[in-house]
Amino acid sequence: MLTTTGSDGFPHSRPMTLLEMEFDGDLWFFISRASVKVPEIRQDDRISINVQEEGKYVSASGRARLVEDRDHAKKLWNPMYKAYFPQGLDDPDLLLLKLPIEKAEYWDSPGGAVTKLIGFVEAYVTGDPTKMGEHGKIATCVKR
Repeated sequence: MLTTTGSDGFPHSRPMTLLEMEFDGDLWFFISRASVKVPEIRQDDRISINVQEEGKYVSASGRARLVEDRDHAKKLWNPMYKAYFPQGLDDPDLLLLKLPIEKAEYWDSPGGAVTKLIGFVEAYVTGDPTKMGEHGKIATCVKR
């Protein structure tokens, strides 16, 4: 989920496809120039993303940048994105969103639903929240 600040000042979240590439501290997304995200980012460039997969959770935030870079878009392109941008890389609506990560947190709850439930019960009974999994913060991630 990608979250911007809406024109009403409230968080506005929506699902986004994170583009696959080697992580170097920046996250990349394709967005539409016509998207409400564009004016929201221009108004307040602080955004966050939240990702969940198999009991692992990551929340990261930073200052978004709208990028027009055809060569970089070509590196990230996958034919499945034609569903969103019918003219492919030549689509005039295609824009890149770059998120240099400044802060990040993670949670790791190993195991399936039963293992997680047991961890929650143990944490409740013992008062020890570490039974629910691992949590950590990464205060500053931006490359200087």
